[in-house]
Amino acid sequence: MGILNVTPDSFSDGAKYIEPEKAVARTLEMLGAGADIIDIGGESTRPGSAEISADEEISRVVPVINRIREENQSCVISVDTRRAVTAAESLMAGADIINDISAFSCSEGMAETVAQYDAGVVLMHMRGTPENMQSPENLNYADLLGEIASFLKSAADKALAAGIKKDHIILDPGIGFAKDVPQNLEIAANMDFFRDMGYALLAGPSRKTFIGKILGIENPEERKWGTAGIAAYMALNGLDILRVHDVMEMRHVIKMAGCCKSMERGLCHES
Repeated sequence: MGILNVTPDSFSDGAKYIEPEKAVARTLEMLGAGADIIDIGGESTRPGSAEISADEEISRVVPVINRIREENQSCVISVDTRRAVTAAESLMAGADIINDISAFSCSEGMAETVAQYDAGVVLMHMRGTPENMQSPENLNYADLLGEIASFLKSAADKALAAGIKKDHIILDPGIGFAKDVPQNLEIAANMDFFRDMGYALLAGPSRKTFIGKILGIENPEERKWGTAGIAAYMALNGLDILRVHDVMEMRHVIKMAGCCKSMERGLCHES
C-alpha cells in the first residue's frame, strides 16, 4: 500500500502532492514501483494534528480520485478517513477501500456506508484522537496486545453486523498511534498474535517517530532503511499489507528477505 498524502501538513511529505496533477504523477510512480494499493489521505493524523472539516477533506481527496480514475481504471484506491460522509463521496468517486483509523468510533454510519458500497475496510486501533493520542493516559496499557485485540474484534464484529464481508475486513494494530517506542516494538514482534484473529493484517510503520528515536534520525525522509528493517521483519511474520512511502525500496527488501526464508523449499525465483 503506497501512501499518497494530499495534505499541507503531513509529518513526512506534507504539501508535496496536494495538487491533483502531482498526486496522479506520484500514484503512477508508486504503481510502477510495485504498489498494489494507493492510500489517499486528505487529513493529517500525525501526533498533535488538529481536525479539519469534512468539506475540506472531501475537496482534497475526491478530485484526486477522479483524476486517478481517468488515468487508471484498475488501480485499487483506499481512502484514509474517519468520516462517513467523506467515505461515501470517495466510494462514489471510485474508491475501493476505506481506511478508518478510528475503527468506526469517530463517525456514525461508517460501517453501513462501507457495506452499502460493498467496499473493503481497514480498522485500526487508536486511543483518543491524533491531537491527544500520545498523552500519558492514552499510553497506559495493562495488557497491550490483549487490549488492542479486544478493540479490533469489537470493530470487526460491528463490520460483520453491518453487512461487510469478512474477507473485506483488514485489521491494523495501530503502530505509532497511542503507542510509545517499546509498545510499537512489542506489536511488531507479535504479528502472529493478531494473525490468529482470522483477518488480513495491515501495519504502517513507515518513517514513524519511534524509528527516528531508535536510530537518532530527526528527518522522517531519512528513516527509509529503519523502516525497511521493521517492514521486512513483520512481512516475514504474518503481515499481509504494508503501508509505506518508499514502495520500490520496501518491495525489494521484502522480496529478498522472503527469498532467503523460502530458499530451503526452492520457492524463490527471479520474476
